[in-house]
Amino acid sequence: MQRLLVTGGAGFIGSNFVHYILEHTNFHVTVLDKLTYAGNRESLKHLDGERLTFVQGDITDAVLVAELVRATDATVHYAAESHNDNSLHDPRPFLDTNIIGTYTLIEAARRYAKRYHHISTDEVYGDLELDDPERFTENTPYNPSSPYSSTKAGSDLLVRAWVRSFGLQATISNCSNNYGPYQHVEKFIPRQITNVIDGIRPKLYGNGQNVRDWIHANDHSSAVLAILEKGSIGETYLIGADGEKNNKEVVELILTHMGLPSDAYDHVIDRAGHDLRYAIDSTKLQTELGWTAQFSNFDAGIEDTIMWYCDNESWWRPQKAETEEKYKEQGQ
Repeated sequence: MQRLLVTGGAGFIGSNFVHYILEHTNFHVTVLDKLTYAGNRESLKHLDGERLTFVQGDITDAVLVAELVRATDATVHYAAESHNDNSLHDPRPFLDTNIIGTYTLIEAARRYAKRYHHISTDEVYGDLELDDPERFTENTPYNPSSPYSSTKAGSDLLVRAWVRSFGLQATISNCSNNYGPYQHVEKFIPRQITNVIDGIRPKLYGNGQNVRDWIHANDHSSAVLAILEKGSIGETYLIGADGEKNNKEVVELILTHMGLPSDAYDHVIDRAGHDLRYAIDSTKLQTELGWTAQFSNFDAGIEDTIMWYCDNESWWRPQKAETEEKYKEQGQ
C-alpha cells in the first residue's frame, strides 16, 4: 500500500493519523473531509504538500467516493458524527454520516477490490459497572445506549456483513476515548483546558464518577497502522492503553497542572443515558500484531495536551464561544 484515502482526516483523530502516517511512512495520503464544524483545515497545516491531497466532500457522495477509492490502495474510515450530546439533540446527521456514509465507502471498496479499515468506538458495547472486573473484548456483545453509539454499531455490522457476503477486504478497530492535539473544544478534556485558560470554572457532569479508558491519539494512530499492515482480513481489534480514569480525576488533574485548586470546578446536570464505565482489553492487538502503547503515562500526556492548547489558541479560539453557548442552552 502506497496510497491511502483517509476520510475525516481534518477531524481530531483523523488529522492525528495523517500526521502520524506522513511522519512514519512514505505513503501518499488523500484526505476526504466535509469540513463540518468538527473538521478544521488548519489541523493539516504545514504538512508535506507533495504527499498530501485534500478533497472537500461528503462521504455520502457516491460518485466522488468511487473516484477516490478507485485511485487509492486502501481506505481508512475515520469520518463520523461522534458527539453524544449532539446525537441526543438531533440524531439525524448521525444516521446520514455513520450509516449511509459507511455504506457508500464499503460499496466503493467492494466494487474496486480495495483494502478497507473501519474506525469505531468502544461505546458500541454499552457500559460496565464501576466495580466490574471485566473489560470489553472483541467478543463482547453490542449494547449501544445513544444515537451516536447505535449508529456506530450499525456501521460496524454493515462492514461485517460486507466481509461475509461480498468478500470485502476489511478490518475493524474499536478504540477507547482519545485525547491529544487538534480535538474540538466541545469534547471533555479540551473543554476543561480551554475553560481554565479563559478563567471559566470547568464543568463536570453529575458526580463525575463515570470512567473512561483514555488513550493518546498517537497511540491510536500507531495501532491503526499496525492493523492496516498486519491485521487479518475480517478481524476486529480493540485498541486501548490501560488508561482508566473517572471524569472527576481528569478534571482535578487538569486543574492541578494548570496551577489551580483541584476542587475549582462546577457540577452540571448529567447527560441522558450517560454510560458508567468503558474499559478495553487490547490483548489481541498486542499479542497478534505486536503493538504496544508509547504514551502510557496519562499524567504526562495530559500535561503535554495542556501545553498544546496553551500554545495553539489561534486553532481553537474560533470554536469556543459558539460551543459554550450551546452548552449554556442545554444547562451544561
